[in-house]
Amino acid sequence: MQYILFLVFIISFFTTLFFIPYWIKRAKEIDLVGFDVHKLDKRKVVEVGGICVVAGFVLGLLVYTGLHIFYFKSDTKVLWLMSVLAAILIVTIIGLIDDILGWKKGLKQWQKPFLTIGAALPIIAIKGGTTIMYVPFFGAVDFGLLYTLVLIPIGVIGASNAFNMLAGYNGLEAGMGVIILSTLGFISWNLGYTWVAVVAFTMVMALLAFLIYNKYPSKIFPGDTMTYSVGALIAIVAILGNIEKFALFLFIPYFLEFILKARGKFKKESFAAVQEDGSLKLKDGIYGLEHLTIKFLSKIKKKVYENDVVYALYGFEIILAIIALTLL
Repeated sequence: MQYILFLVFIISFFTTLFFIPYWIKRAKEIDLVGFDVHKLDKRKVVEVGGICVVAGFVLGLLVYTGLHIFYFKSDTKVLWLMSVLAAILIVTIIGLIDDILGWKKGLKQWQKPFLTIGAALPIIAIKGGTTIMYVPFFGAVDFGLLYTLVLIPIGVIGASNAFNMLAGYNGLEAGMGVIILSTLGFISWNLGYTWVAVVAFTMVMALLAFLIYNKYPSKIFPGDTMTYSVGALIAIVAILGNIEKFALFLFIPYFLEFILKARGKFKKESFAAVQEDGSLKLKDGIYGLEHLTIKFLSKIKKKVYENDVVYALYGFEIILAIIALTLL
C-alpha cells in the first residue's frame, strides 16, 4: 500500500517539476510576466505558475483514482475523488481568468467570492462531509442540510479567497500551503481518513516541486491560479476529513490578515518599501500580517529582508501546526 501511495506522490512532484521550466520558457515568449516589487531591479518574473501545480496534482490524483479501480478493485471513493478534481478544476479556471485579465484589471472584489461558489458545487452534490459538528458550549450539533447548502459553500469560498490574501513574497503562498496541508493530511491519516490524507499530500508534493523555483529569488509566481486552488483544497480536505476545527485553527494567520486588510478597506497592499541594500521597510502603516511581521522583526534585528518575513510566517504557522497536532 505504501509503495502505491509513494508512486502517486512521485508522479505529482515530478509532473510539476518537469512542467515548470517549459512554462517559464513559453510564458516569457508571450510576455506573461510580472514585476517582483521586492527586488531593487524590479525584475520580471513569469506569472500563472499555479497551472503547473494544478497539473501535477490532477495527474497524481487521477493515477490514485485509477489505482483504486484497477489495482485495489474498489470504486467506493471514486465519486468522492472525482468531485475533488471537479472542484479544483473549477476554482483553477476562476483563478486563471483573474490572472490572464491582469492584476488590478481582473475580477472585481465582489466577483471573486461569488464565482468561487462554483468550486463548492461538486462537494455539495455528493453531500460531502459530516453534518454533525462540535460547537463550543453546545457540544455535538447536527446541522443537517444547513451544513451541506450553507456551511460547505462558506468554507470553500472563505478558504480560497483568504488564502489568496496572505501573498506577494517569494515562496510564501506555496510554503504555507505545504505546512497547512501536511498537518491536515497527517491528522486525516491519524483519524482513519486515508484517502483524504492522500489528496492532501498529493498537493503537498506538487507545492514542494513548485517551491524549488518559487523560493527566493523567485523564478515563477503562483498567481490566483494556485492560491485559489490550494485554499479551496484546504477547505475540501477539512470537510471530507471531518476536521474543520483544525483547519480553522491553522487559518489564524488568514483571519489576522483579513482584519488588517479591513483596516485599509481592502485597498492597501501588503508590499513593503525596498531599501538600497535590499532590506524592507514599512511604507505607510500596517495593513497586512506581512507588515506586522516586518515591524516585529525590526525590533529584533537591524535589517529585515524578504526571506526573514517569509520564514517568520512559516514559523508562526508551524507553531500552530504543532499545537493542532497536540490536540489530537
